[in-house]
Amino acid sequence: MPPAALWATLRESVQGVNKPRNQDYCEVAGRGTAEEPLIMAVADGHGSAAHARSHLGSRFAVDLFVEEARRFGALAQPRGDERPPSLAWLMHYAEHAFPRQLVSAWRDKVLGNWARTSSHEEPGLTEEHKVLLYGSTLVGAVLTPRVFAAWQLGDGELTVVDDAGRVSVPLAPAEADLGDETESLCTPEAWLRVRTHWAPVTAPWRAPRLVALSTDGLSKSFASDRGFLQFMAGLDDRLSAEGAQTVRAVLPQWLARASQHSGDDTTLVAAWHQGAPPAPEPVTAHGAPAPDGAPDPDAVPPTDHPAPPTDPHGRDE
Repeated sequence: MPPAALWATLRESVQGVNKPRNQDYCEVAGRGTAEEPLIMAVADGHGSAAHARSHLGSRFAVDLFVEEARRFGALAQPRGDERPPSLAWLMHYAEHAFPRQLVSAWRDKVLGNWARTSSHEEPGLTEEHKVLLYGSTLVGAVLTPRVFAAWQLGDGELTVVDDAGRVSVPLAPAEADLGDETESLCTPEAWLRVRTHWAPVTAPWRAPRLVALSTDGLSKSFASDRGFLQFMAGLDDRLSAEGAQTVRAVLPQWLARASQHSGDDTTLVAAWHQGAPPAPEPVTAHGAPAPDGAPDPDAVPPTDHPAPPTDPHGRDE
């Protein structure tokens, strides 16, 4: 019998209000083990007339990210007697080789699609004009027993809840994009614009408690960044209190409500860590708490934790 999965995963995408088609695409694969790294990706095709094939561009982006991520996972955890590379080498690969290979593969894919499907009657276009038709953003992550790495090009969010419950968006740009402008896979030399997150995993119970990837249709549905972060904290609370199966059942309703507010396609994929922390050290003879912040097995869980995110558009407090 295979070991119990360390991660429970969520995956949902809804079409935006008045949108002719859903331009988002997403994928979740793997178990987070050495043999099967956990891989997640979301992509958001631009959707305007200038990007008429972006629904294909977003799908190619996710499919190719999964291929590159599996290759990265195999490098991080080689099989047999092969010695694993150092974390410094892996980090350099993640920051430089990975983005260049991914963008190059995406451009080859879209140009191949154009060559196979364009009409002879269509006017001649330069290579850059053809690539522009498929424009898409991308957020992707890989979790192995050794490392947690993530990449982002354009808008969308990578949200992390660490083992202490702190919520962060480590790939948020230093300056927000203006209006609807965003970085894209169709941008010349796009690999130079990819932002990378890198975090070694020192022990299974030190892995993030929740990793979520979403398109900007979700974050734009809130009046402020704070509202979005509160939603993510509530998602973590709800998963801890009621489990992944209950949250999966209501997730389509949450995203549909978000899409009504943002008007955009809305996609969320997430992985919630189910691994148990190590057994706590025994208390001392004087009843002092165990060292190093180990959990108290006799502690009574709080009963007044924040309300779960039944409505992602509640007012900011």
